[in-house]
Amino acid sequence: MKEKAAFLKCLLFLLTLTPLLGACNGKPHTVAEGNGSQTEQADADNGSRTSPDSPGPKNEKGDPVEIVFYTNNGDSEASFDYRYGDLIRQKFPDYSIKYITRTQGTNLDELLANKTRFDIFFQSIGNFEEWAFPYGIEYDMSELINKHQVDLKRFEPTIIEAMRQASGGKLFGLPVQTNNLVLYYNKDIFDKFGVEYPKDGMTWEEMVKLSLRLSRNDGNRQYLGFVHSPSHTIRMNPMSIPNIDAKTDKPTIYKDERWKTFYETYFKSPTTESGYTNLLTQTGTVPNNNNAFVKDQNAAMMMYLSSLIYVWEEQLKAVNWDIVSLPTVKPGIGSQSYPSYFGITKMAKQKDAAMEVLKFMVSDEFQSSLARKGIMPVLNKEQVKREFGKESPYRDRNMKAVFYNDFAPIPERTPYDAKIVNTYSTFFTQTNVGKLDINSALLQAEDQANIAIEEYKKNQ
Repeated sequence: MKEKAAFLKCLLFLLTLTPLLGACNGKPHTVAEGNGSQTEQADADNGSRTSPDSPGPKNEKGDPVEIVFYTNNGDSEASFDYRYGDLIRQKFPDYSIKYITRTQGTNLDELLANKTRFDIFFQSIGNFEEWAFPYGIEYDMSELINKHQVDLKRFEPTIIEAMRQASGGKLFGLPVQTNNLVLYYNKDIFDKFGVEYPKDGMTWEEMVKLSLRLSRNDGNRQYLGFVHSPSHTIRMNPMSIPNIDAKTDKPTIYKDERWKTFYETYFKSPTTESGYTNLLTQTGTVPNNNNAFVKDQNAAMMMYLSSLIYVWEEQLKAVNWDIVSLPTVKPGIGSQSYPSYFGITKMAKQKDAAMEVLKFMVSDEFQSSLARKGIMPVLNKEQVKREFGKESPYRDRNMKAVFYNDFAPIPERTPYDAKIVNTYSTFFTQTNVGKLDINSALLQAEDQANIAIEEYKKNQ
């Protein structure tokens, strides 16, 4: 089973590294509300009392309740079961829990065209809005949340507020797991050059000084003090700069002066050592952060998702590594949270039953199970956080670093945020490798972002 679990974690890495592929260029199909509106469901007790000695609710034909999950992030059925499905089925043995993964013929537009029902749609922040809203599958769960007594005060507050902002005050999804940025470091490189290890609570300036000391050419091998994933750094930026001005529907990249500071801080300052600069210029690209840190092992520090602890469990065994909290510009404030939202769809037949499943997924029991696997929980509860990583082979590492900082506020998102992040990343990278000056890059990024927004709107 351990080998199987490790394999499943590797599959999850695709989710953290690759942007989503578009389903098609045509206008999206929209859906009508299913027969399972709240007034047509069985009463709340039917969902909450499911247990081995209390059969779950039945549909009109007397069959077990069927709850179908869908995501278009490419996650396999095996990895769905590892994180969610197995535990849900244990809790609700009389429910039929099914999962549709994105393969040929099961892109979102294809499912809707074929009238294939799914009851719960899940995606990461930004991507959830990009797909759910234009296809019309979103459903305001506010009434169900109140009816089933889901206490929203138990959640980390920024991730609930972010959904309300994106939904015009409604709640189209509940967060089930989240992510943040931490700093991984290779102990062997620090030891080789006699440099002290980074620490929790260090400032960004202190980290930059370490990076410059560790960036050097030694034995014809270029060491890099610091690497990162540009798209994740932008998406989860600690400065909480919005990608789009939600009031004007215009990109902020050229008009908001904070973006220049952001670039100088997170892209340029750690990479100014001459050997590092030469590498960027010669290759014309920034180093792949995971390859540099894990495969080539020439990167001393890497700012990346805390989820790598479980996603790349096997690969990380090759590195003598540990983590510390993300070095901060503003004391105590780390990256934005990067939650995955699970939303009951408009087409769902039995919305109360689906709500009971979601209620379980945000329970202490379920969240503690995720935490033990090394998956960041969404509850603001110390007892649950203390479970983090207990089942991980890296439980002896500095796991508390994941929760050391407070989350930066999440700015208001738009349905095209995910596309705009990739545009910004492209132009910041071109500046970092010397192809563009920062002003030209910001202006060109604004132009491309405006084009992307207009194209998105045309397809609605």
